[in-house]
Amino acid sequence: MDAEKISLEEKKVKPVVDHLNDLLANYHIHYQKLRGCHWNVKGKSFFTLHVKFEELYTEALTTIDELAERILTLGKPPYSTFNDYITTSTIKEIQTIGLKDTDMVKALIEDMAALIEMERQILDITADAGDDGTNDMVNRFMQFKEKNTWMLRSFVNED
Repeated sequence: MDAEKISLEEKKVKPVVDHLNDLLANYHIHYQKLRGCHWNVKGKSFFTLHVKFEELYTEALTTIDELAERILTLGKPPYSTFNDYITTSTIKEIQTIGLKDTDMVKALIEDMAALIEMERQILDITADAGDDGTNDMVNRFMQFKEKNTWMLRSFVNED
């Protein structure tokens, strides 16, 4: 790794990179779930959810790119195969074809809760490593999901 080139200690950065790769894998599964929800949503909430799901998958795609680039900045290659994503991710794929709109939202709420939990762990690890750059980035990701989780819970009347 090249962490020393940005004033970080290699041994302290390794767990950061490992957790970022895990987060990256989970984001890929979450991203594809968002795409499936966007493509397959039906019913009275179509116009509302179709737009919201597009907003969420667009943000997830940006997050995926930022995660991969941060992993590279820290000197390690990011996961880049579907096999890596599927075998590493704790978030699981679901079939969105025929899924009720509120069940889609509930599945995304669960994903976001899992991602937030992972991000909170990364914040602790990055603090220990003195990696403020990663900490700031992950904190921003988490804040976006916290707000959107509240919105989605309100949509399904679970706030």
